[in-house]
Amino acid sequence: MAKVAGIRFKEAGKIYYFNPGELELSAGDDVIVETARGIEYGSVAYGTRNVEETEIIAPLKPVLRRANEADRAHHEENQQKRTEALALCQEKIDKHGLDMKLVDVEYTFDNSKVIFYFTAEGRVDFRELVKDLAGVFRTRIELRQIGVRDETKMMGGIGSCGRALCCYSWLPDFEPVSIKMAKTQNLSLNPVKISGICGRLMCCLQFENAVYTELKKGMPEHGDRVRTRDGEVVVFDVNILENKIKTRLVLEAKTEERPEKLSTEYYIYGKEEIDRTGQPSQGAGGDRSKPRKKNRNRNRTERQGEDPQKRSGSTGSASGKRRRSPQRRED
Repeated sequence: MAKVAGIRFKEAGKIYYFNPGELELSAGDDVIVETARGIEYGSVAYGTRNVEETEIIAPLKPVLRRANEADRAHHEENQQKRTEALALCQEKIDKHGLDMKLVDVEYTFDNSKVIFYFTAEGRVDFRELVKDLAGVFRTRIELRQIGVRDETKMMGGIGSCGRALCCYSWLPDFEPVSIKMAKTQNLSLNPVKISGICGRLMCCLQFENAVYTELKKGMPEHGDRVRTRDGEVVVFDVNILENKIKTRLVLEAKTEERPEKLSTEYYIYGKEEIDRTGQPSQGAGGDRSKPRKKNRNRNRTERQGEDPQKRSGSTGSASGKRRRSPQRRED
């Protein structure tokens, strides 16, 4: 077991493990820690605890001390300098005519490095810009290109739900989000409705996906045929949360002379009231494949005890007539 403390450097930032040494830290404590970037000011997300060695990347950087009043005053001073630093950097960007958007700036606690975050469509040659900035700030300069999701996390905003963005207010890490999650939850696939202000799929699509995936097990899809107490029905809508399906009753089966006839009214059934047949509907507007037709010749061959593979390449019967190939189903 390893003794650790969880430290974060921004309100909704990622939590990092540090070695607390002899310090007994509690959530909310302000601390000074050593990082790969230099000395930094952070806040304890959760206090001293023991974790498995496999959960950490050794060696851990140390927590130097609890922050005192002087440390807090210096941290506030660094925060106030950010506005001036942003203005100076933007002036230099305009001077060099660089196609980049400045997003944020960050000072390390000991002022050993100033980090500028920006977005750009492609690669940017900012070597001359770095030289100019180093001459102004008299310290190490780092320019870091970020994506649109990271930009939104830094800038913040209000989501379509009317609340502060999750990534800005509490979400520490971005999880993979796919369009399949929207389909699983029967959401509109209109990009405007399922995209965040960053232009990417909304992070909240992932929050309830596991629940919908579990509830969807055993439920039919739109266009499926199922058996009920009233007979065979065709599924037209599925309510996953209520475990109910909206259907139309099959009144007359499809024949060569007439199409299938469905009821004009809809019937609602619970998940436990249906018996799935696994056959798609031909009258529900689906684009599924037709059921596989029986290969009568193959069945007759198998009944006679012959190997069906020996006849699979034959193009005619014993009488010389051309035998029709069995219809194949394309999955």
